[in-house]
Amino acid sequence: MNVLITGATSGIGRQLALDYAAAGHHVIACGRNTTKLSELASEVADATRITTAVFDVTNQQQTQSVLQDTLKQLAEPLDVAILNAGVCEYIDDAQNFEVALVERVFAANFFGVVNCIAALLPNLPKGSKLVVVDSMARQFPFTRAEAYGASKAAVHYFASALRTDIVDTGIQVITVSPGFVETPMTDANDFEMPMRISVAEASQAMRKGIAKGKAHIAFPSVFGFILASLQRLPYRLQIALSKRMRNH
Repeated sequence: MNVLITGATSGIGRQLALDYAAAGHHVIACGRNTTKLSELASEVADATRITTAVFDVTNQQQTQSVLQDTLKQLAEPLDVAILNAGVCEYIDDAQNFEVALVERVFAANFFGVVNCIAALLPNLPKGSKLVVVDSMARQFPFTRAEAYGASKAAVHYFASALRTDIVDTGIQVITVSPGFVETPMTDANDFEMPMRISVAEASQAMRKGIAKGKAHIAFPSVFGFILASLQRLPYRLQIALSKRMRNH
């Protein structure tokens, strides 16, 4: 099976690349950092199980060119594309926020995914799976997460609507909503992260869900249930809870 993964140089993407390769699949690991991609490839025992593709998902032309060239070089069609690349920046002063910050987050988390989909979709065969990673953060108005949460909500909606529009092609769209996962990105957070799981656990949950062909994958399940319950609260209570998180 051919599996393409963006954001493969760290966090969940890196673990997915290692786990899929270890399971005997061929991985196309994508990222911006050539050195980190080379280090990743060196950890795969069988070098034939992994190839790398260097590009920036925020650059539409570069993404289109590199992905199309990469797909042409495959002996067999792509089976799974996992669009995982993303960034997180918080807004510390909501009354004086930088528009540039919001643009950077959307460039990677939303338009980066859109750029990859535009390049991949015309070349995906029937029966393939397009996996879009968003976040549980989209489900609740977390403090300081205006840009991050909005970008993940946008990409989730885009993928969900796309699922409807391409259902007759036989290409399955899968959305993934992780909670807190131990990654370099969350290591930078300065607040409590309940039920944070390891990248190994996140990778296992994703691979299991993808293999089963689930339309939506969310983990950890208990945290997802809690957030879903919070969504049903009156809005004033949601705001009160978010304020308490900000004060802590």
